[in-house]
Amino acid sequence: MSLPDAYVPVAITSRSGFDESVHFGALVVLDADGAVEWSFGDPDVAIYPRSSNKPMQAVAMVRAGLRVAPDLLALVCASHDGTPAHLEAARRILASAGLDESALANTAAFPLHEASAHEVLRRGGGRTPLQMNCSGKHSGMVATCVLNGWPHDAGYLALHHPLQQAITATIEELAAERVPQIGIDGCGAPAHVMSLTGLARSFRSIATGDAGDAGDAVYAAMVAHPEMVGGEGRDVTSFMRHVPGLMAKDGADGVFAAALPDGRAIALKVADGGDRARPPLMLAALEHLGLATPELAESVAEHVMGHGRVVGHVRALVG
Repeated sequence: MSLPDAYVPVAITSRSGFDESVHFGALVVLDADGAVEWSFGDPDVAIYPRSSNKPMQAVAMVRAGLRVAPDLLALVCASHDGTPAHLEAARRILASAGLDESALANTAAFPLHEASAHEVLRRGGGRTPLQMNCSGKHSGMVATCVLNGWPHDAGYLALHHPLQQAITATIEELAAERVPQIGIDGCGAPAHVMSLTGLARSFRSIATGDAGDAGDAVYAAMVAHPEMVGGEGRDVTSFMRHVPGLMAKDGADGVFAAALPDGRAIALKVADGGDRARPPLMLAALEHLGLATPELAESVAEHVMGHGRVVGHVRALVG
């Protein structure tokens, strides 16, 4: 199936009672046994999960010896907001290996959290690797390198580095498929391609315990500390707070994945890489599983604004 044919209409944005935009994508839901129960578009379309790969990368780090407190391990899995609490957690990960933020080789950025970014500017600060949303993952990477006696200069991002080889092997194991392509993510780390179903399988492996003790640690950390995985007001944090036992992770360019310890799992991709259709699609999948509530729906609603007030919304076409 060609890439355009892999995607179907999955959501619509309306403004002032008029449908304005159509969002194409693909979605897959696995049942408790790991079989495809429900799908729209091609469930086997190959995608870059982007930051949705972070829980898998974290499993590889824990298997390689990374031992940090659960809130810090949740940050290793995060695309965090860059608030002071997030930055302090990243510093704690680094300090556990005798490092500081100068060890980070990820891209410099301002915090995603608007108020935190404004505070940086008020202080005369600029972009730094620590503030970037992937600094938790990179802190875990360099700490893992130190623990194993591996080089922890900027070369830790190279595909031939022992850490990245371990991560690739873990991702292929959890996805139960061979990675066909590895690119470069926005933060500079390797970005692995897999099928949408492979992404759902990976999350299922971690949530069910099939990934072993390391997977159990990652699952427990994310579920216990959803505020570290995203931040206040972030949809990924809201989904985990409102659905008991749900492990979820958003990814750039329209990706979202989630899983429950009973084996049910979800993965989705918005075709054009836009993010505003992600929450309605994840909500629709959870409604299909009987797990959504009015409170959750309100917390993740994607509103369309007009002159400072709500004039429309994004609604899923699946369900």
